[in-house]
Amino acid sequence: MKEIQLLPLKECCTIKKKYIWFDLGYTLVYLNREELYQQMLKNHGITLPLEDIALAYHLADKYFMREHPGLLGKKRELFMHDYHHILHSYLGIAPMEETQPITNKKPEWRVFPETLSILKQLKNTGYQVGLISNWNNTAREVLQQTGIIHYLDHVVISSEVGIEKPDERIFQHACQQAGVSPEESLYVGDNYYDDVIGSHKVGMDCVLINPYERKGIEELKNVDPIANIKDLFQKVHMPV
Repeated sequence: MKEIQLLPLKECCTIKKKYIWFDLGYTLVYLNREELYQQMLKNHGITLPLEDIALAYHLADKYFMREHPGLLGKKRELFMHDYHHILHSYLGIAPMEETQPITNKKPEWRVFPETLSILKQLKNTGYQVGLISNWNNTAREVLQQTGIIHYLDHVVISSEVGIEKPDERIFQHACQQAGVSPEESLYVGDNYYDDVIGSHKVGMDCVLINPYERKGIEELKNVDPIANIKDLFQKVHMPV
């Protein structure tokens, strides 16, 4: 596995941050896919702990972020066959063809337990809060259903502006909309290749989320991720 040198995070406390930007998927919200997949495996006579399935999904996500940048945000039929092959390799089970849906239920986007309270805390502390996300036309529906929309000052979605991370123009556009400089902004996301590299192109600091310490991102050197946004204040020493 090729090692990648992480771009250095500036001392955030030396430049006052006015604006905190967030990614959406697996930064603020998550899919309940693990429990549905666990049920599908049971239907095939395979019983695995939910924790093992969650880790396998995490590792599969990181593999595709590294080896196939941008693919996870495309149509499912473009990647799901290969994705499930990788997922099953991490689970240690033989590949199987999915001839039927996982269950009668469709995976749902849900808000992480800490998301709304942290966003509220940031707003109460005086920060502006925004979203920069690679997402299709369902993004605003997700934001409304989860209640996240009520805490956002600006929303920038790739499908609406025609630019995707890591293109620096989407970060520039967001800053222009908010009336802040990249140096006054901090970006928080879970994808090094979209979020860290993209935000650093415009001089914006970025905090990387990885809930399993360094698992799945072993190729990154000198990376010091946080487990979730609850650790954000400690990471960048923001006064609260």
